[in-house]
Amino acid sequence: MTIKPKCWVERSGRPEAVRQLMADLDVFPLTACSLANRGIHQLSAAREFLQARLNSLPDPDLLPDMEVAVQRLVEALGKGEKIAVHGDYDVDGITGTALLVESLRAFGANVEYHIPSRMKDGYGLSAAAINCAAQSGCTLVLSVDCGVSALVEADLIARLGLDLIVTDHHQPPEKLPNCLALVNPHLRANRFPCPDLAGVGVAFFLLLSLRRRLRENGWFTERKEPDLRKGLDLVALGTIADMVPLSGVNRILVRFGLQLLDAGERPGVAALKVVADVTRVTCGSVGFRLAPRLNAAGRLEEASLGAQLLLGEGSDSLAAQAAHLDCCNRERQQIEEQTLQEAIAQIESGCIAEHSLVLAAEGWHPGVIGIVASRLVERYYRPTVMIALADGLGKGSARSVHGFHLFAALGRTAQNLLSFGGHAAAAGLSLESGRVEAFRNDFEKVAAEELTAEDLVPRIEHDGEVGLGDLSLAAVAQLAELAPFGMGNPQPTFVCSGLIPSPPQIVGGKHLRFNVSAQGAQLNCIAFGMANRLEQFQGTIDLLFRPEINSFRGRDSVQLQVVDLRSSGLRRGSIAL
Repeated sequence: MTIKPKCWVERSGRPEAVRQLMADLDVFPLTACSLANRGIHQLSAAREFLQARLNSLPDPDLLPDMEVAVQRLVEALGKGEKIAVHGDYDVDGITGTALLVESLRAFGANVEYHIPSRMKDGYGLSAAAINCAAQSGCTLVLSVDCGVSALVEADLIARLGLDLIVTDHHQPPEKLPNCLALVNPHLRANRFPCPDLAGVGVAFFLLLSLRRRLRENGWFTERKEPDLRKGLDLVALGTIADMVPLSGVNRILVRFGLQLLDAGERPGVAALKVVADVTRVTCGSVGFRLAPRLNAAGRLEEASLGAQLLLGEGSDSLAAQAAHLDCCNRERQQIEEQTLQEAIAQIESGCIAEHSLVLAAEGWHPGVIGIVASRLVERYYRPTVMIALADGLGKGSARSVHGFHLFAALGRTAQNLLSFGGHAAAAGLSLESGRVEAFRNDFEKVAAEELTAEDLVPRIEHDGEVGLGDLSLAAVAQLAELAPFGMGNPQPTFVCSGLIPSPPQIVGGKHLRFNVSAQGAQLNCIAFGMANRLEQFQGTIDLLFRPEINSFRGRDSVQLQVVDLRSSGLRRGSIAL
């Protein structure tokens, strides 16, 4: 299987909207074009997007079962009942757990928490943890980032005489768990305008509604009312790590949460920033430096280590805890690289289906197969399932491509699976080892039915073609007002054609640095991971890039971060829309 060249696809904006936004907002064409290409055509919508105020967040009671959940929590607080918070082992689940525990304790609740072990418990509510919660006197179980598929565990909770409130954001199955309240924006009864909340986002809105009810009941007459804005650093961590769209409500939450992360007021975050060598916190530094370290313990050891760091708990110092997470992350990287090379060897052997990748092997670590699946999607652009086999069972992690709904596809192959769950873009599954080949064949049939040859060509979307002269310092600096960037709000990306490059220099062993010039203008470029593409620097080139401000020794300049490049005149990567 070969790696195909990428298609450069211009986002579909409206020229008339660009002109109107330029006039109404008094912004540069780059900014107006980027707004229009994200579906923001009206002045009111543009102002709301740029201002992104917390007071414009929707009413939390628009989420399903919110009022029932809040009433039960109010009752638990009033009676001094013990509450068990049950999270998940990824960053979304870890941060959601920390947020609920910290905030409920600030409200005056008696709270304990459990984050399952990826190796011992697997995904979802843990029967062992539920039994322990009952034995310790808990009368209410509150889940975060899990529970919507926990049919068996919900029945166990009911038999033990406990109440269950599920807060989750995963796709609900046809049969829902037996629980007192199910707060999930993907339910049919949802009226909340943002269905794409992360699990920690759902938890945050539960706390907003609970605080409002407690305030109305006079709960804070003799108690200090907690400032829930201080938990937005946790919301930002989990939301970015879970790769939900950073638009609408999520963008507001992350924008303010990043400010708190950057300030580093939470001691655990400050310690994590030190070991991750992060001085300025952005979505990128969260996604590639902070979140992987929080995730690493859950992949290799116990995810509760990450929650302890965020909550300021644990017997060791926060610096020592952060250093331990950093060591786990380095070990995770080594295991991940070995697994990736073994997976590539399977693919290159040639016995792989055309529309999908389903790879399985004994000895693969279940904690890294999701990351490897993502890297294989980047390399081969196929829906990918990685399955770690052990003791006759397989644990799988899947990642998808644009236009292929993973959760729905797994539903069509459910006859081969013991369990599955997830989203359109990412999912997990389990199956018997003997069913791998049947699953591979059925998954390929679904992929072949839903994906065309064009769907299997990786696409890079951009915001249009510009000239080097359009990339002034002021125009590029203004683009920062559109941040935070991520899923659903990509960093503005443009194309320049017919550029004359200087001889590129290899930096750091695998990156390229060079200048480009055209029509009297010249700008510096950095191309990360492209040292193997020197042969393309023949004649003039076209660049697809993200313009940024580079600050060096007190001087600011425009720098182009290259996303892709091609020889001028080779339009194989263009799609006319």
